[in-house]
Amino acid sequence: MGFHFANVLVFAGAAIGFCLGNLLIGSLLRPYFPSHEKSLIYECGELPVGEAWFNFNPRFYVIALIFVIFEVEIALMLPVALVYRAWVTGKGGGLAFAELLTFTIILLVGLVWAWAHGDLEWIKRIAPEKSAPATPAPAAQG
Repeated sequence: MGFHFANVLVFAGAAIGFCLGNLLIGSLLRPYFPSHEKSLIYECGELPVGEAWFNFNPRFYVIALIFVIFEVEIALMLPVALVYRAWVTGKGGGLAFAELLTFTIILLVGLVWAWAHGDLEWIKRIAPEKSAPATPAPAAQG
């Protein structure tokens, strides 16, 4: 057991030493010519315009999170799909199918919920405010 732990420590030390050594050699060999343009936020040839702190539309985050959820679903289902035939012949296919079906249904319920709440619409419609009922005008006295 101690031998295996020592192997891990030696490997971790070699990996850290390799990274630090490359950074040190790079810092000694690369040219260093500081200038005002290089100290700007962007070094892409364009001058920065405006403030760096501004709010993004929350729809970016919602759509990105939904995308990540379905990417994780694909990442989790692909290995199962690759070995599913072997599981069916080994009598474990029914359980694997039920687990995948449950997982997919949970994600689809979440997708339907997001869709029903309008979170997938890029331009959200704002519901009109309910106005108070009109009061009848007083009768003219004559």
